[in-house]
Amino acid sequence: MLSDIYTEEHRIFRETFRRFVAAEITPNADAWEESGTVPRELWLKMGEQGFLCPWIDEKYGGLGLGFEYSLIINEELIRGNGFGVGVPLHSDVAAPYLASYGCEEAKECWLPGCVTGEVVSAVGFSEPGAGSDLAAIRTTAVKDGDSYVINGQKTFITNGYYADLVVVAAKTDPQAGYKGISLILVHKDDPGFERGKKLNKMGIHMQDTAELYFTDCRVPAWRVLGEPGQGFKYMMEKLQQERLEVCIKCQVMAEECLKEGLAYARTREVFGKPVALHQANAFRLAEMATEVELGRTFLDSVVLSHLKKEDVVRRVSMAKLWLGEMVNRVAYQALQLHGGYGYMEEYRICRLYRDVRALSIFAGTSEVMKLIISRDMGLRE
Repeated sequence: MLSDIYTEEHRIFRETFRRFVAAEITPNADAWEESGTVPRELWLKMGEQGFLCPWIDEKYGGLGLGFEYSLIINEELIRGNGFGVGVPLHSDVAAPYLASYGCEEAKECWLPGCVTGEVVSAVGFSEPGAGSDLAAIRTTAVKDGDSYVINGQKTFITNGYYADLVVVAAKTDPQAGYKGISLILVHKDDPGFERGKKLNKMGIHMQDTAELYFTDCRVPAWRVLGEPGQGFKYMMEKLQQERLEVCIKCQVMAEECLKEGLAYARTREVFGKPVALHQANAFRLAEMATEVELGRTFLDSVVLSHLKKEDVVRRVSMAKLWLGEMVNRVAYQALQLHGGYGYMEEYRICRLYRDVRALSIFAGTSEVMKLIISRDMGLRE
């Protein structure tokens, strides 16, 4: 079990971060949901406490900690109503591209800011016509002397509205298909880079999600991550952790939905006894608890393998598929237990129900996960 590897240092870190969330995030979550934004001050406060990119090398101002610390941060954000805070995307999805493939100049320029919160990062992969199918992107980056000129559009970009640095996927060789994709760093002040409106989503309202536009956006060639034309390979290497990060969200959200459903069903009375004591509902809760327990066991197993640097592409795809669907089932049943009150915004289950819907879509839909798994089984056309 994952709990077996946790040390006293992990426990202290969790308790410290939990107190931070209780003081700085939970009391403000409703206001941030209403305003549709998380203030930049929160990022700076988290950076000051060492809660951003804790894995980054001490050379760049990080703590050099393992992925399990990122897992703790992700879990406690959700438990404290900070699901929409875009820190996990910044710390565990976007910044790792810079750390793994960026040149030394790029690392020295931006990694310290990623740790302090002065630099918020995002990934610009999805496009209006290319979401889960990353090979179908149409954004181009044409070499012009010692620069690249980018033209195209991105959408559904988490942290997109306030990000200082975006990892953009663009075709530097449009004739080469997915082998012509490169990853390029674009800074908020680069000429030709513009943000569209914040997108109005079903849920996760506090999280800024935006469209990005590139019109003859010129960036220096040293901003290319790794080798030109290797972007698709790099994305495939990092998608394992990105999908695992979403799996963590699925599991903890399911645990929170179960908690809300059980607490309400124990106190609300119908026909003279608590909702939970009616056999149909007791069985419903038993099924929910079983699914949540199975999810935790599977997730811990995949996380442990990931910590050992094992290839878990197939298993993380299975986890993303099953957990993404499971959390939606549990959320549905938990809201149903609340009856009409579950439809009211003042009840936490209402927000949870809205927010979990995206989890079977993020980082590849359930249908794409099935495609990956079946292909790994040798079931190809």
